[in-house]
Amino acid sequence: MKLLVDSGSTKADWIAIDDNGKVLFTTQSLGLNPEVLNEEEIIHRLDDKFDIEHNKDKATHLFFYGAGCGTDRMKNFLTKVFENYFSNAVVSVHEDTYAAVYATTPKDEEAIVCILGTGSNCSYFDGKVLHQKVQSLGYIAMDDCSGNRFGRHLIRGYYFGKMPADLAKEFEEEYNVDPDYIKANLYKEPNPNAYLATFAKFLIKHKDTEFCQKFIKAEMTDFVENYIMQFDNCTKVPVHFVGSIAFYLKDELEQVLNSYGIQLGNVLRRPIDGLIAYHILNK
Repeated sequence: MKLLVDSGSTKADWIAIDDNGKVLFTTQSLGLNPEVLNEEEIIHRLDDKFDIEHNKDKATHLFFYGAGCGTDRMKNFLTKVFENYFSNAVVSVHEDTYAAVYATTPKDEEAIVCILGTGSNCSYFDGKVLHQKVQSLGYIAMDDCSGNRFGRHLIRGYYFGKMPADLAKEFEEEYNVDPDYIKANLYKEPNPNAYLATFAKFLIKHKDTEFCQKFIKAEMTDFVENYIMQFDNCTKVPVHFVGSIAFYLKDELEQVLNSYGIQLGNVLRRPIDGLIAYHILNK
């Protein structure tokens, strides 16, 4: 049994397949970002899902594609955790961008592949190898145009009194805006980036308002200029996207990309289905 996992900071999609590609089960756990979770927290999230815990000894292979796995230190840490937990499995840990590449990019084709979800990322795929020019410093310093960045804008806009009154009223009804509650989630609870990203749903819902439009355009502009335009051939190859932010703000994204002469390629909410096809072809 092979386990295929696509994990962001908020959630992780799991699919178990047999050697013929037949789906044995699917489930979803909380995200398993090693940059923000310790070993105990990761194990707890695995044990919390019956299908994962019940089948851990049956797994022969684990292919994990995750946020926070861009450095050797984090890959090695997570590999050891998984090798102990899935004791009979050969474990392979990759950064989440590889899942996005395999899901969006036809075999041997060049593309720039981006992730816009809870966090953000951008890499160039030459048809064989993934190239990344800038090492991510995480959600505090980077993550342009991500869910957590939009959450930060909304909270600040609300607390600085810049959110229009009608939106502020709805914001209060939808979220707990008590300052102690917000600070506890930002500074005392795990996954503060995922907590911030929960507010992005509000921005998407009200994306046509002037208040939200200014954040959307500014963040997308920053993402293009800081991430995509790192690569000299960005106007010559398609730019694919994976993630809920890209999926639900596709029209706005295309407008910004067009203004830079950049071609929008495939846009997927999540890459897990594409991973099944990839691993069946490459078994």
